[in-house]
Amino acid sequence: MPKNSKVVKRDLDDEVIESVKDLLSNEDSSDDAFKKSELMVGDQEEKDADVEEGSDVEDERPAWNSKLQYILAQVGFSVGLGNVWRFPYLCQKNGGGAYLVPYLILLLVIGIPLFFLELSVGQRIRRGSIGVWNYISPKLGGIGFASCIVCFFVALYYNVIIGWSLFYFSQSFQHPLPWDQCPLVKNASHTFVEPECEKSSATTYYWYREALNISSSLSESGGLNWKMTICLLAAWVMVCLAMIKGIQSSGKIMYFSSLFPYVVLLCFLVRGLLLNGSLDGIRHMLTPKLEIMLEPKVWREAATQVFFALGLGFGGVIAFSSYNKRDNNCHFDAVLVSFINFFTSVLATLVVFAVLGFKANIINEKCVIQNSEKILKLLKTGNLSQDMIPHHINFSSITAEDYNLVYDIIQKVKEEEFESLGLKSCQIEDELGKAVQGTGLAFIAFTEAMTHFPASPFWSVMFFLMLVNLGLGSMFGTIEGIITPIVDTFKIRKEILTVICCLVAFFIGLIFVQRSGNYFVTMFDDYSATLPLLIVVILENIAVTRIYGIEKFMEDLKDMLGFSPSQYYYYMWKYISPLVLLCLLVASIVQMGLSPPGYNAWIEDTATEEFHSYPTWGMMVCISLMVLAILPVPIVLIVRRCNLIDDSSGSLASVSYKRGRIIKEPVNLEGDNTSLIHGKSPSEVPSPNFGKNIYRSDSRQDAMTVCTG
Repeated sequence: MPKNSKVVKRDLDDEVIESVKDLLSNEDSSDDAFKKSELMVGDQEEKDADVEEGSDVEDERPAWNSKLQYILAQVGFSVGLGNVWRFPYLCQKNGGGAYLVPYLILLLVIGIPLFFLELSVGQRIRRGSIGVWNYISPKLGGIGFASCIVCFFVALYYNVIIGWSLFYFSQSFQHPLPWDQCPLVKNASHTFVEPECEKSSATTYYWYREALNISSSLSESGGLNWKMTICLLAAWVMVCLAMIKGIQSSGKIMYFSSLFPYVVLLCFLVRGLLLNGSLDGIRHMLTPKLEIMLEPKVWREAATQVFFALGLGFGGVIAFSSYNKRDNNCHFDAVLVSFINFFTSVLATLVVFAVLGFKANIINEKCVIQNSEKILKLLKTGNLSQDMIPHHINFSSITAEDYNLVYDIIQKVKEEEFESLGLKSCQIEDELGKAVQGTGLAFIAFTEAMTHFPASPFWSVMFFLMLVNLGLGSMFGTIEGIITPIVDTFKIRKEILTVICCLVAFFIGLIFVQRSGNYFVTMFDDYSATLPLLIVVILENIAVTRIYGIEKFMEDLKDMLGFSPSQYYYYMWKYISPLVLLCLLVASIVQMGLSPPGYNAWIEDTATEEFHSYPTWGMMVCISLMVLAILPVPIVLIVRRCNLIDDSSGSLASVSYKRGRIIKEPVNLEGDNTSLIHGKSPSEVPSPNFGKNIYRSDSRQDAMTVCTG
């Protein structure tokens, strides 16, 4: 705040309206030291009077009921679906166990430092993303609005995935599972297997035809899929009910939504290790391919995964930490949550590869049986000589090792005509080498494996309930990244804003539950977040280290934490992290430019996926998503720099709610050389408040007089 500012206080007869009372009453009464804050004013006598008068009044901001609840909220936000279906794919694709090395290095270089930065600014300023960046640099206030827009885009399609999981969850209470076998089609003369299913597989057919009822292209809407529409509505109702009271409601749900996935993952790991072939899958995952580590693509994908795994730039991290005590050890939180996220990814990868190893073993056994029958036919027709077959081979109960021995012998003896025999090698490594990620892993590969589990409906219920909980944990943080900054800035009732936000998101989200909706999910996933979030986090880093000042920020952290953070963070924030982020931004732009923009369409006639380029209007949507997400940054910069909007009433003010009156101190931080804390102790620092609207029961806001000197 400016050093030469005064506050002239005046008693107000009107009372604070009910919404503010609700907001104030959400505090945890057991933590008085955290609840009470003092308004800092220019005149010491005025300050003392205020503190004395308002000492029994709680601070206006809600707080977490416990440290555990807060940690679970941050873990629930950072640990999401990507840990289950993205990390294992990247590990399989990029060198197995060797992929963990670049991932860990980049976690230390950009992950933990930037996560710590967001936690600390949210906790110190105690506002959402809009308020935080307004406070640090009003000209960069657009960063917070950009975060909100990205959160909204991501929430639109992320909740659709929760809807898909709810649909599969509801269908899992059957034995056998509905995706266990291909459906039969009856006509006047005979019964036959559904051709589309026969060409693909039972689980693939169920996903594309029964669940999505997918169209053949993005341009072919096909109308709403009513089953998925109901599931999407259910998903938004769950999110709305959980978030309507803010952290007071969502925080309690975190105990279940954050912990239950670990119970399921551990159960799946134990069950998976008992399955035949599971160790083959884990061995394949852990076998390092060190030569792949030298490829730049591996490091780019590891950096991207670190970036999105921790939820950087979304605003959810800042929103959650803003409800913390100011003297909370957020450095410990940053390290703890980051490594919990990492070990969750490793645990999920072990589970996935144990199950995929079991699935690959089953497929390999079928391959051995089918090709053994081919060899027997070739022996009967005389195309192969019985002398080639070792005497101990028994084709009626042949093992994979024996088949591979026979295969190698035939390949050497019949080298010239071997291809015409049509035999396959049936190597389990070949099946494990098929990279599967995203919906293909969860709704096709995993569901197929579970059909072979004993008590398969139970495991299916557990798996999809886990996906729902993982998705909800991330959704809570994403919605909090929208709700908290808007409530802080515009003083809207949280309950009303939450309901409106969920309703608007549901109706816009209907584009994702058309028959072509899966293609829109792919579009939003590829273009709505990646580049905008990278730009947002780069600007966050610049705002703290260059505009606010890294030295002042380190002093603030020392006062807040009670100890000086390692100089490691100083160099990471000032030099290394911005450089790595810029390289990642350039690499992402290059990769996006080299990859043809398009999507994989499901073709019913061939029962295969086929790459389609986006139509012209589709390309315009992709570009619009990126532009809209980052547009608030230049708009706010121009508006603030050119003074296009009258801000004389104090767009940035410290507000203290006290019984019967409101005390307001306008703050203009542009060009202010003082730190966030101005040398005051944590309990003395006022929480900044933004926006003109103060909760009042009538229009007599002019009764409050503000003077600056």
